[in-house]
Amino acid sequence: MSKKAIQQAAERLAEAVTSGTPVAPIRDLIELSDVNSAYAIQAANVQKASAAGRRISGKKIGLTSPAVRMQFGVFEPDYGVLFADCEFGHNDEIPMKGLFQPRCEAEIALVLGQDLDHPQVTYADVIRATEYVLPAIEIVDSRIANWDIKLVDTIADNASFGRYVLGATARRLEGHDLAAMRMRLLKNGEEVSTGQGQDCMGHPINAAAWLARTMFANGAPLRRGDVVMTGALGPMRPAVAGDSFTAEIEGLGQVGLRFAGQA
Repeated sequence: MSKKAIQQAAERLAEAVTSGTPVAPIRDLIELSDVNSAYAIQAANVQKASAAGRRISGKKIGLTSPAVRMQFGVFEPDYGVLFADCEFGHNDEIPMKGLFQPRCEAEIALVLGQDLDHPQVTYADVIRATEYVLPAIEIVDSRIANWDIKLVDTIADNASFGRYVLGATARRLEGHDLAAMRMRLLKNGEEVSTGQGQDCMGHPINAAAWLARTMFANGAPLRRGDVVMTGALGPMRPAVAGDSFTAEIEGLGQVGLRFAGQA
């Protein structure tokens, strides 16, 4: 794919952020199967954000569910970049400014205590490198109008990342079976999504190991202090101003948020 097409697609997505108005999908500019160009578009806007002073705080993994990958016709997850100015803590109020059409999903987040700077990162390497585990909610969002996305659209749009919220208690990994942990997501007090750790690529550590190998291959290995959002444990749910969400993950505790404004 031409550099011009990549630049045009990156500029279209950047314009959505500037104007506050969702834009048309970018798949009219690149081939539906051109994942490499989609990541190049993502990287162009990440580099622009970094140059403007935004700090990268970690990475997110998407498409961890086999059912969702089947929907997109792909055989592996995708990834996006987390920014420090998009991180919130337990029970924080989330401003609606800068969000387009947010949805919430419950995840398990890892905070790394060591670099994962190796082409063959293993499951054991990730366990050794993980300093803390927390319950988390990712606020997924799309700069593309009406969530009209295919694989290349979501990758180019930073894997549809919006914000992320980390839970109340950071725990050590030892003694916790992440795969067996059950999750409940409540919206305004009503249960709207359920799942468990094994719904994320069989185990959230599997997802993190895949990410570590992929990021090393792409020249941007995971580093000490990075937050890794390992992927959804259940279906995402839409959010509007005034909504509150709480995720309960067995053994890890709770993480809550409220969107600013009135419903």
